[in-house]
Amino acid sequence: MVRITPAMTHSTFQPLAGIRVLDITQVLAGPYASYQLALMGAEVIKIERPGDGDWTRSGGTDADLAKAQMGLPYLTQNANKKSVTLDLKHERGRAVLQRMLSSCDVFLENLRPGAMPTLGFSFEQVRQFRPDIVYCSISAFGQDGPLNKRRAYDHVVQGMCGIMHATGSRESGPTKVGAPYIDYATGLNGAFAIVAALHEVRRTGNAVRLDVAMLDTALLLMASHVTAYLTAGTEPAPAGNEAFSGSAASGCFSTREGLLMLAANTEGQWQSLCRVLNNDALSTDPRWKTASARSEHAVDLRVILTEQLATKTASEWDAQLNDAGVPAGSVMRLAEILDHAQCQAREITQAVPLPETTSVIHLPTLGFKANGHSIPPSTAPPTLGHDTNTVLLELGLEKAEIKALREQNVI
Repeated sequence: MVRITPAMTHSTFQPLAGIRVLDITQVLAGPYASYQLALMGAEVIKIERPGDGDWTRSGGTDADLAKAQMGLPYLTQNANKKSVTLDLKHERGRAVLQRMLSSCDVFLENLRPGAMPTLGFSFEQVRQFRPDIVYCSISAFGQDGPLNKRRAYDHVVQGMCGIMHATGSRESGPTKVGAPYIDYATGLNGAFAIVAALHEVRRTGNAVRLDVAMLDTALLLMASHVTAYLTAGTEPAPAGNEAFSGSAASGCFSTREGLLMLAANTEGQWQSLCRVLNNDALSTDPRWKTASARSEHAVDLRVILTEQLATKTASEWDAQLNDAGVPAGSVMRLAEILDHAQCQAREITQAVPLPETTSVIHLPTLGFKANGHSIPPSTAPPTLGHDTNTVLLELGLEKAEIKALREQNVI
């Protein structure tokens, strides 16, 4: 099996070089946000609890990595970072954090709303000694509203945001999306907000308070549904594998081998589809003459298209339809698309050797290319507390102080 393994390089696209981020997040959305910043050149210092750290370190399908506190869920979004262990429940731990904040540009946290003020690090408290801080909180429901104190994970928010009622079919009932897409989108939303806030700080010189919520992000990923419902009262219905456009000549079709997603939405695409199918009756029959007519007789049209598409494989139709300008694609497994030449060309992952092991891990690059190049991680995810001594020494602590903190289990 081919894997995407470009050579380890340091990206020259580093727009956040010189920015220091204090990252007090764990699991997925928060760490994915700081990972985007790290890929763009920011120095990200990940604060973790001594002993166990980010609890995703002990998860995942590779038991050996999990045992070594380097679980796959942790590895995915924690490269290019420094790991510092620090017990924030301990007074001396909080004192160290405050010293670290004095040289940081971004404070990122995803503790339950209200936890940071209890520890002495609310936005108001932090900006007293860092008046130009970008302070970003990521949570399930935001810092206000009746649900703000609740905790949640991706699948819980999927259940609450309405997407499950728009996914699956009427027969299957509400269906969860098969990846934690809200977590990842919330991380991207958080990174976008932080970059914007850094520009705002540069413009005004004043601190910025950011409040990023998973539920908000989930609903905005359904913006067309939200607008249609609030404006016209149109509630989304489960459409199974059918196209969002509702076009009669679009959706999922069975072929001789495999499933095909087809999107003949425009009149030009419809005419091209008829030519590829070599069926003059489709283009001349008054039932299919216009988009509205095709919609009115969608059931009959679907029967004819299904019969014709069953004569070849999905991959054959994929090639012929795209050559004719009709958007179409075979329904693939993850392994198939990762091995595809398109993914090879886009370099969407980077092969990174895992230090002190023989393992190679494949980590996501930034979600776009800059100046024709992908933006990959340059260093592997750190082991728990790997950078504690270095960061504290740079902070001005003496070796004796660091030793005492370690003996007291503060670090």
